[in-house]
Amino acid sequence: MFTWIKRFTVVVLLLLLIGTAGIYGALALSLPALDGKGSAVGIDAPVVLARDALGQAVVSASSRADAAYGLGFAHGQDRYFQMDLLRRNAAGELSELFGAAAIKRDEKMRFHQFRKRARQIVMSLPQSHKQILTRYTQGVNDGRIQSGFTSFEYLLLGAEPQAWRPEDSLLTIFGMYLDLQAGTYERDEALIVLEQKFGHEMLDFILQPSRYQAALDNSVIDSAVATIPTLPQPLSTYLPSAIADQPLYGSNNWAVTGALTKTGAAMLSDDMHLGLNVPSIWYRAQLNYQHQGQAVQVTGISLPGAPAIVVGSNNSIAWGFTNSYVDMADWVALAADTKTQLISEVIKLPDGSEHIYQLEMSAFGPVKQIGDDKYALSWVAHQPYAVNLELVGMELLADAAAAATHAVKVGIPVQNLMVVDKKGAAAWTLMGAVPARKITHDTAAAMRSYEQAWQENEVNRPVVQNPSNGKLWTANSRVVSVEDDQRFGDGGYALGARAVQIRDGLMAKQAFTENDFYQLQLDNQALFLAPWHESLVDLLRHHEPSQYQQDLAKLDAWQACACADSVGYTLVKYYRSALIDTLYAPIEAGLQQEQLSLKPVKRYLEPGLWQLLTHQPDDWLGQYDSWQDLQLAAYELAKQRLRDAYGSNMAAWRWGEVNALRVQHPFSQQIPMLSGLLDMPTVPAFGDTFMPAVQVSAFGASQRFIAQPGHLKNAILTVAGGQSGHPLSPFYRSGFAEYSAGSNTPLLPQPLTHEIRISPQ
Repeated sequence: MFTWIKRFTVVVLLLLLIGTAGIYGALALSLPALDGKGSAVGIDAPVVLARDALGQAVVSASSRADAAYGLGFAHGQDRYFQMDLLRRNAAGELSELFGAAAIKRDEKMRFHQFRKRARQIVMSLPQSHKQILTRYTQGVNDGRIQSGFTSFEYLLLGAEPQAWRPEDSLLTIFGMYLDLQAGTYERDEALIVLEQKFGHEMLDFILQPSRYQAALDNSVIDSAVATIPTLPQPLSTYLPSAIADQPLYGSNNWAVTGALTKTGAAMLSDDMHLGLNVPSIWYRAQLNYQHQGQAVQVTGISLPGAPAIVVGSNNSIAWGFTNSYVDMADWVALAADTKTQLISEVIKLPDGSEHIYQLEMSAFGPVKQIGDDKYALSWVAHQPYAVNLELVGMELLADAAAAATHAVKVGIPVQNLMVVDKKGAAAWTLMGAVPARKITHDTAAAMRSYEQAWQENEVNRPVVQNPSNGKLWTANSRVVSVEDDQRFGDGGYALGARAVQIRDGLMAKQAFTENDFYQLQLDNQALFLAPWHESLVDLLRHHEPSQYQQDLAKLDAWQACACADSVGYTLVKYYRSALIDTLYAPIEAGLQQEQLSLKPVKRYLEPGLWQLLTHQPDDWLGQYDSWQDLQLAAYELAKQRLRDAYGSNMAAWRWGEVNALRVQHPFSQQIPMLSGLLDMPTVPAFGDTFMPAVQVSAFGASQRFIAQPGHLKNAILTVAGGQSGHPLSPFYRSGFAEYSAGSNTPLLPQPLTHEIRISPQ
């Protein structure tokens, strides 16, 4: 019997080894070549694609169009499946890969008809941009097929990759609209229902301005304290449910003029906050080409799928972005007799069958039922000026003033552009598509107030250049003046605590180096949570200190930072969240009846939260006898959530464990056994929200960039992941260790180790 067991065990092990060898063999066959020579139809002169030890792509070409071919070739080799997901997600075509499980998501995307819009925009592009797009598309497809073997993602899905098309590059930009601006119209949708169910008084209470304000002109929106609204009774029927945090797709950036650096060049810092996945959203690249007889070199990060350097430097200027969160969308309340039409959107499935989605359209935009009424979405992403290739023009500019002027031409989701130059100048302005309509709305707009200026791009933008203190900053909260805020509106601004901390960090010094900027990027001081820490300690000490002796010891040792070994930080963080869930439970329940949530407006709740704790109205108590009882119940709820997730041992509640960074591949999220092969190493937490060092479990600074034009040898570019999407590539995890450790990697390529030369055919 034991002999048979041994034989069976040996056979199983052999089969596992053979299976593993087969998997690795298939993976190895799909590895792209890093060295060699080839030829291509359509390029004008030889294109060289080199790589350094990080896998950074260095493209050398005779023209910008041929450089686009080289960048496309690199993207196609290293990131094609990621690019495929980006275009399919924006177009609502994931079901063709993943089946019926993706239909609901595809319907949500088809609401915007982005593929149709992308095709129309491609036809209207100037010839020079069409040429760049055509060469880039050719490079992508040549790079994808170079390995000669289908990549592992398509093998697992049993699907064949489809060729890249010029319109697909615009779809990747539309995908960024979905990431960066969908929260704006979701915010307004929640506010429409909030007002319907709870009245205008509740709307004013939720939207009252925060004390955390850091506009560049130091202006303050200071309205009267809102009246605390009466809540519906009885509250005891509403149990707290966790109101999720909406990721604040945004970023930090700041700059100082040359008066505050040793070199006399201005200096820029930029770290963009996005979802963190494998592979990283960004791809390091340097483009070298000729323009009108002059050599151009631009280094930075690109978005796989698009032919531009998104953030970087040409050694004359350096630029970076944060999401502006000005108001770029309105829901238009439709009258009962408004004419609409139904459009059939065909969603394909892997077996060749089709699902038909009926989209209702109006003259104002696509239509959705919200509550009992119909509303049309008017969104800048639906306008023909939403997307173009004008970002490429940044590569040729010589100073910050020229970049600020160019900003109005660029078709991207509107950003806070921060730009500096080697002469010492620094500037901020709004870059991207901005509708020229003059009135913005927090809730629905009436049909009679709809402005035809939605169809026009706004050319008059606020600009701040070379301020007297030499310092500029943005962090997704209000940047503009109070007057400009009335003009451009609030599209979901951040609370402002992060911007205040950055501004104050800049004000504390009068001279800066790259290392100073990097330390500010990594600042995890818990200044925002300090009042909450004080409030929680006071609550526990005035109850029965002996009952909370261990808790108070952890709170006393909380270190006032989002530090990995701090249990006290975790307790404060979870207490605030549980208190929000407890107090706002009736409102959340009302929104959930309409399949909505307070999630898109959760960042607005801080002023009202403190107002409730200060005035302690009886009608907000619900089942509790006193406000102390309510707060203690919220604290116990916080602890119960921690016990459920991490066990009863309080030592396991260290912030580093609770908020550990887990950067995963989409496949390992569905098939955990692939985690060891596909995911980045799990890293103890080093940051949180409401502070410059933004980091939650799968969200945070997607890159860290610091540069002084003219002095790029000291410039920093650290990315939250490797260059390649192939798990056997030497570049799959390159740079992640430095990112997670808070160290850095250089912007400029290091010695080149690989080279592919492609000649005209």
